[in-house]
Amino acid sequence: MSQPLQTFSYREMAWTICESPLGQLTVVAGPDGVRSLHYPGRVPALDPSARRTMPRVAKQLEDYFAGERQGFELELDLAGAPLQKAVWSRLLEVPYGGTTTFTELAEAVDVAARPEELVRYQCVGVAAAAVGCTPVPILIPCHRVLSADGSLTGYIGGMQRKQALLDLERRIAAGEALPPGLAERLLATH
Repeated sequence: MSQPLQTFSYREMAWTICESPLGQLTVVAGPDGVRSLHYPGRVPALDPSARRTMPRVAKQLEDYFAGERQGFELELDLAGAPLQKAVWSRLLEVPYGGTTTFTELAEAVDVAARPEELVRYQCVGVAAAAVGCTPVPILIPCHRVLSADGSLTGYIGGMQRKQALLDLERRIAAGEALPPGLAERLLATH
């Protein structure tokens, strides 16, 4: 007989699966907060005994996909170099429904976080690399970053998911109410 899932308490390493219009999202958390979010097909090997419910995470993701939440109020415990963390912090400042470019992002990162030997064009590449390894996509809106010409560029969840997230946010930011099931249909078409 299987045991019921325990409620996650941030006192141990745990993971859960959250259903979403983009597929099952696997969330991994530790004692100090959420550490990673994985799209289907990109989930690392996880200890089955560490599966827990994370109602707060699940509810906030559900609200986001329903167009009822524009940001997240979750503790994050992100491992990364200071420059990566500076980039991820800046990503949190990109407004819901808006976008930025890798160049704008690189220029916005605190100069103190950049190694002195990096020249301007290298900063853009480093910022792009940091965006590409964001451990908690969606929670940190790395999908809001575009190339300098405004076109979509790579995304850990795939280009169709990136476009779907941008479309969903633009509709909500424009004040368009989402009729029941529209989020799922919108995201399913990408």
